[in-house]
Amino acid sequence: MLKHSKQRDAIKNFLADRYDHPTAETVYLNIKKEFPNISLGTVYRNLSLLAEIGEIQKLSTGIGPDRFDGNTAPHYHFICSCCGNVLDLNVNGLEHINVLAAQDFDGEIEGHVTYFFGKCPCCKANGRAS
Repeated sequence: MLKHSKQRDAIKNFLADRYDHPTAETVYLNIKKEFPNISLGTVYRNLSLLAEIGEIQKLSTGIGPDRFDGNTAPHYHFICSCCGNVLDLNVNGLEHINVLAAQDFDGEIEGHVTYFFGKCPCCKANGRAS
């Protein structure tokens, strides 16, 4: 049984209302307002624990630091190759991807992670190069 933590609850609540997929440092700077004595290490440990138990998503994008998402429902992410922003991407019709992957695979497919890359609307509008 997991011991209750006000700090962990605050981190989870902070992520629940956001769609910008903040880094651990951004979470730390905001949680520090409510818990001035909290350390960055404590925030990292709680983020890892929350991701481990499935209450948040940890996004390892390969571009910059890990990001965190309070939305645990299956959905896809877009990563801007210019500015590094991580955005939710609504994609219909990919529900069958696990079935396709399993066709020539003797194991059991339980899920998948897919990231889409390119320029976000802001970078595209500003003509930024990748």
